[in-house]
Amino acid sequence: VNDDPSQYMLTLSGTLRSPKVDFYPPFLMLMPVPLDVETEAVITIIPQDFIRQSQIRVKLPELELADGSRTCPFSVQFPEGRNIVLSSDGTANELTCHISFRSSKPMSFLGEMLFIDEEENRLLEQQTTVFSPYTHTWHCTALIKKL
Repeated sequence: VNDDPSQYMLTLSGTLRSPKVDFYPPFLMLMPVPLDVETEAVITIIPQDFIRQSQIRVKLPELELADGSRTCPFSVQFPEGRNIVLSSDGTANELTCHISFRSSKPMSFLGEMLFIDEEENRLLEQQTTVFSPYTHTWHCTALIKKL
């Protein structure tokens, strides 16, 4: 500085934070329903440590049926949008997500839905969705009541 040939050593330190999201509730259990009837649940996505705006997309699981065919009985909607928007204080808006399931064939599922941001960060791999439809429960219940 000012033609001073002295050398300066500058040390920088910091904390690197990766974007993540929390979910409420942390696990999702969709109610059993008869075949070809839709069941739905609502979750809240709480973004944390985002340094810029982003948009969430969801990778839905594809399930293999007993006959070997594949299907995706899930659908996802974001009624207020998929965008993570940062406020002036650095916090991000919460997102509402509707997850629904409908199947014309009996099936159950225990697995993952992946929530991914624009930079391909997999924000969640442990979100568990459970669905166990009852297709014959009504008949069994009716038989039990007759006994």
